[in-house]
Amino acid sequence: MGADVDSLFVQAYQAGADQELEACCELLVADHWETLSRGLRTARRTKPPSLKELALAELDLLKADATTHGLGFDAPAIRRALEQLDD
Repeated sequence: MGADVDSLFVQAYQAGADQELEACCELLVADHWETLSRGLRTARRTKPPSLKELALAELDLLKADATTHGLGFDAPAIRRALEQLDD
């Protein structure tokens, strides 16, 4: 099969999975389980972290590593600059 056909299969599978998830969430909401519905949707359709989130996590890791090795590292200006970026 060609790449185009494979892509169509993936799209069809994703569309079916999305419909199934929405049907489950609608049933939960109908039974007054809105919070569980939101949790299910979040758990099943997680989004990858943004570049901003990745950079902030790396900055936290650098700070933790530096502290572990007895080095002072805070970089508040870098943190503020990253926090001001759009996600």
